[in-house]
Amino acid sequence: MKNLAVARRYAKALMLIGKEDGQAEKYTDELESFVSLFNSSVELEKAITNPLFDRNDRRHVLAAVLEKTDSSRIIKSFMMLLFDKGRIGFLREICQFYKKLADELKGVVHATLVSATQLSYEATEKIREGLAKRTGKDIILDVEQDPALIGGIITKIGDLVLDGSVKTQLFNMRETLKRGEMV
Repeated sequence: MKNLAVARRYAKALMLIGKEDGQAEKYTDELESFVSLFNSSVELEKAITNPLFDRNDRRHVLAAVLEKTDSSRIIKSFMMLLFDKGRIGFLREICQFYKKLADELKGVVHATLVSATQLSYEATEKIREGLAKRTGKDIILDVEQDPALIGGIITKIGDLVLDGSVKTQLFNMRETLKRGEMV
């Protein structure tokens, strides 16, 4: 839980700089490049993040890697700040939060659509368009399946959950009957 708070704080700080200088999208690409570099070279990531190695040596390795990249001065400074504060190990989480913030800045929202069965492209596109109209933002829809729903769909946009599943409707009906109310 603390890791997420730390990642969110650093991502927000970088986003403030990105908004101010108009380079928010560029910083997204540069952060993703470093995550890709760490993903492709586990040895490099260990050489930079492993506390068993000398701190100064790890810092020099990071500085050398940064020197070889064509990253902006801001991202290079940001990466060194992460290292100096002992937060370089949170780079993936920081990048994820930063991407969400960058999408929000562009007016793009990620939503999750969960259905009991696989939906056709036309159905998911119609739902996406409806959500876009309702929110006034572009929607990127992540589609999942959960056979436990029995039928219907559940849509999640941030904290908003639109639950039209048969499972929930049956649960609500059962609760109503327990209270002795008329359906």
